[in-house]
Amino acid sequence: MADFVFPPAPQPSVAVAGEEARFPVRRIFCVGRNYAAHAREMGHEPEREPPFFFTKPADAVVDTDTVIPYPSLTKDLHHEIEMVVAIGKGGSDIDPADALDHVYGYAVGLDLTRRDLQGEAKKKGRPWDWGKAFDRSSPCGPIVPVAETGHPSQGRVWLAVNGEIRQEGDLDELIWPVADVIALCSQAMELKAGDLIYTGTPAGVGALQPGDQVEGGVDGIGEIAITIGEA
Repeated sequence: MADFVFPPAPQPSVAVAGEEARFPVRRIFCVGRNYAAHAREMGHEPEREPPFFFTKPADAVVDTDTVIPYPSLTKDLHHEIEMVVAIGKGGSDIDPADALDHVYGYAVGLDLTRRDLQGEAKKKGRPWDWGKAFDRSSPCGPIVPVAETGHPSQGRVWLAVNGEIRQEGDLDELIWPVADVIALCSQAMELKAGDLIYTGTPAGVGALQPGDQVEGGVDGIGEIAITIGEA
């Protein structure tokens, strides 16, 4: 084994439903504006042009039922509920017809966003990293293997804050379905086992405050819950 000048960081991972073994996370890819209604609420008219992706560090992932401190540098932390695709077999230039064969399972995730920092970056034509790729910005529920879920193409996607529904949509509203998302992502990056793809959020994104109880789910896959703590 290689020697290191200090101990390597622990391997980021996600729970697997019904298993003690965990899913090791390699990279996190996120699809922007993949629901038409959300694209409109963010000021964009949706068109079926190739989707764009942004990334988060693997160690941004945290488990469900975690208390997440309100992050620094922001006064406008937003929730975005998403179905997450867990890649179990890698590849490049994957054919859409074969893309679902690369899926290990599905989960429910949150793309937490420092919206004020993202908005400032957009205005200045700068990267979104400070708005999207911060610590604990990718909560993820347990991954449910494909053998149990199949490949869901329909199902309610929802999020509630303190018991009040804020986001609600359906998987059949995805502009780019999972197979296409995998295929397009693999044209730019070689996907490998351990990658997570957050597939986009329905309309209704909004601000969170310390003390908020956040719950969400995707029918047929599962649910996630977090608490926003003090800064």
